[in-house]
Amino acid sequence: MKSMKSQQSGFTLVEIAIVLVIIGLLLGGILKGQELINSAKVKNLITDMRNIQTQIYGYQDRFKQLPGDDVRVTTNLVGATLATGGTLGNGQIEGAMFPAAASTEESAVFWQHLRLANLAAGPTALADPQYYPLNANNGRIGVNTATLAQLWISTMPTGGTQICMKQMTGRFAKQIDTALDDGVSNTGSVRFTDDTGAAPGNIATLPAAVDDGALYTLCMVF
Repeated sequence: MKSMKSQQSGFTLVEIAIVLVIIGLLLGGILKGQELINSAKVKNLITDMRNIQTQIYGYQDRFKQLPGDDVRVTTNLVGATLATGGTLGNGQIEGAMFPAAASTEESAVFWQHLRLANLAAGPTALADPQYYPLNANNGRIGVNTATLAQLWISTMPTGGTQICMKQMTGRFAKQIDTALDDGVSNTGSVRFTDDTGAAPGNIATLPAAVDDGALYTLCMVF
């Protein structure tokens, strides 16, 4: 009787190399896919900001007033709420950058006026839980006039309208700043600062070193 020799099976170097190549391709595809997703999100965030500018200009062109500050809004738009707490018709969107629920200050009814004018989409009832818009990164969007009393970042230029977006990652904020301004977090018309939740305005602390994964509030004055 012939003795049976035990056989040992294993991967050859060629097989191992093929597996490593496949793993590399899969990882490369995943990273590339994530990069494309991030790029699309940044484009959406930039589009959010540019759309708001266009909507404000469209409202002004149609009614010769700023949304939120419109003294004739109840005549101009059926179902509109006349703002309280500010000086109507003074050419400024007054009020908190991120108003509380069901607020009737100018920066709150701003969104209702745009929507009733068919310039923006979204609910028009101030008490609706979805009333305040979110950006493409699920952070609040706020708009008011860039006066010294209302600046979210105290070193921002004054005199225009400011749009601020919360919950921006450092990576997104840098890309948006580069696309719309000078790419520097504490200069120019686009700036960003640490995202400190619901803190009131005049946040002076700007990021000394931007952390790609940390959250920031980004503002633009135009």
